[in-house]
Amino acid sequence: MTTPLRPLLLLALLFLPSVGRAETLTLPQDKRPQWVQQDGIVMAGSWEPLLFRVRRDGSSGYEPTPQQRADYQQEHSPEMVQRLKQLGVNFVMMHCYKGAGLEAEKESMADAVRFARLCHDAGLRVGVYNYSGAFIWELFFKERPDAKDWVVLDHNHRPLTYGTAKYRYRFNRNHPDAEAFYRGLVRFAVEDIKADLIHFDNYAVGPGWDANSVDRFRHYLAHTLSPEQLATLGLSDPTTAQPPAPGTTGLLRFAWDDFCSQSLADSYWAMCRYARTLRPDILVECNPGGVHSNIRPPVDHGQLLRGGEAFWDEGRPPELQGDKLTTRIRTYKVARAMQNIAFAYTRTPLEMAESMAFNLDCLGSICWFEYAHPSNYPGSKGTDINSKTAPYIRFFHQRRDLLRGTRVVADVAVLRSFPSQVFAPADNAALTDRVEQALIENRGCFQIIYDHQLADLNRYRALVLAGCVALSEEQIQQIRRYVDSGGRLCIIGPVATHDQWMDPRKSPGLGTLPQERAVEIAADGNALNAIRRACDNRPSVEIASKPPAGPIPLGLCAELTDQPNRRLLHLVNYRKNTPVGQLEVTLRIPDQRQPTDVHLASPDHTEDLKIPFQQHADTIRFTIPSVHTYEIAVVTLK
Repeated sequence: MTTPLRPLLLLALLFLPSVGRAETLTLPQDKRPQWVQQDGIVMAGSWEPLLFRVRRDGSSGYEPTPQQRADYQQEHSPEMVQRLKQLGVNFVMMHCYKGAGLEAEKESMADAVRFARLCHDAGLRVGVYNYSGAFIWELFFKERPDAKDWVVLDHNHRPLTYGTAKYRYRFNRNHPDAEAFYRGLVRFAVEDIKADLIHFDNYAVGPGWDANSVDRFRHYLAHTLSPEQLATLGLSDPTTAQPPAPGTTGLLRFAWDDFCSQSLADSYWAMCRYARTLRPDILVECNPGGVHSNIRPPVDHGQLLRGGEAFWDEGRPPELQGDKLTTRIRTYKVARAMQNIAFAYTRTPLEMAESMAFNLDCLGSICWFEYAHPSNYPGSKGTDINSKTAPYIRFFHQRRDLLRGTRVVADVAVLRSFPSQVFAPADNAALTDRVEQALIENRGCFQIIYDHQLADLNRYRALVLAGCVALSEEQIQQIRRYVDSGGRLCIIGPVATHDQWMDPRKSPGLGTLPQERAVEIAADGNALNAIRRACDNRPSVEIASKPPAGPIPLGLCAELTDQPNRRLLHLVNYRKNTPVGQLEVTLRIPDQRQPTDVHLASPDHTEDLKIPFQQHADTIRFTIPSVHTYEIAVVTLK
């Protein structure tokens, strides 16, 4: 069966570059439910329906054993709800629909309605797993034979499976019949379950070689590329175009990556728009994975996250191994810059400290309670929850005043340019990544931004362009307006040597910049020094070891936040069982403000510690005796 596509006019509007990208669906703070900022989120999760667990855990069918059913029922009991509350949980992520069909999942969907009622009656908020990005075709095709047309095909025209789970086929999120089907599930989640948040999983697979994807790609080409560009591809008629073969490069590959990234965002945005017609303040969230070292189509967080309020990072936990520091700081910074909450598993004091320091209104998912066994890891059976996290959970609840309503103080913004990261040679994205990592490891006050955020640069003292070789004329004009209004640039490596499709310019697009407005260095130059000079050698915060100690060892990271009457310096120590001590802090304070008090708050000590300070013009200095895992220096201002 062949399904009619959307009207051609809608497709034309969909792929105009200026349409869609100018819109943001993310709810501002004052439009969100009050509980989000007031209480924050401490999550427990169990979002797999019973029939899926049976198949996932090795069975060739979907019928649970008596023990599985008994444990599943206990998981949905009032006793389980109370156990989660005792652990400090105030938000449950639970199942709604996995992909086996409405008839196959009828029982578990009814269970979801009942369990959500228990949670709400106990004061817990509820998020629901609304769909997975893949369906369980062995069951679903019996109910919806036409869904065979929704399957995403790979370049060999074979169904794209969920990894080695051959019983799960990826579906085309942009297929109109699929969209209509999943809108019905959104309605069920909002009206029947009365969910507080809707979760859309696996937002990491875009269009494929199926008929719907190919037709949409052809419309994209016709309404995005110029006749001259199409001619270079040998496409006098774009309706004959095919997606590029894997491993190819050039303009067709660039267009395909852009199309796939837009398509994934379009799908998410469409679901958000529909959910908001049912309840204007419903929270919407997806799982594209965390922010990596570079943009990896079809996932472009810069486009995708503007369609909701939260997203998942299920990647590697933070750790320091030798001279390699792994963090989730990029994920949290992108989330904050785009008014999103980041969800991550936080099962240790370090993971919780990192989330409190860098995240927005969320401690993370502290446990999994599948089959009524609260545990650290999905699928594990036993109460192996880390007892050392209890003080951190209490701190998050009791000291919300330190975390609520804060604004990140960032001296500089580091641009992640989509064409520079995706179309240009890989060393450009690697340069951006190196600069971000240097700022993370050296406690720089910075933010990560994407192309659309060039329209809002005035909050930053300087814009860092590292590896940004491909910029459009519109982006160049936005940067020039920022410089003309008093902003400064820190340019690391070549900049704007190509346009947004990687066509080389006769001369760099930014031209010659006033020396007093730009610091320019080679790609292998000292980035930290250049960024410091772009900020007049006066960063918002400086942290050094008190003499005669040597340099601060790798593994101490910082975030500076602001509230109306105070500044808060969050310090996270990634050095396991090794405190970092005697830190001299120099902190700039806003104009016309007077510091009245500095104290230290932490889950690592039961009472706040007042410490002395000295004021010097518009800075104050104080010494932090020691940071075990997490410390907040709270500077009160009048």
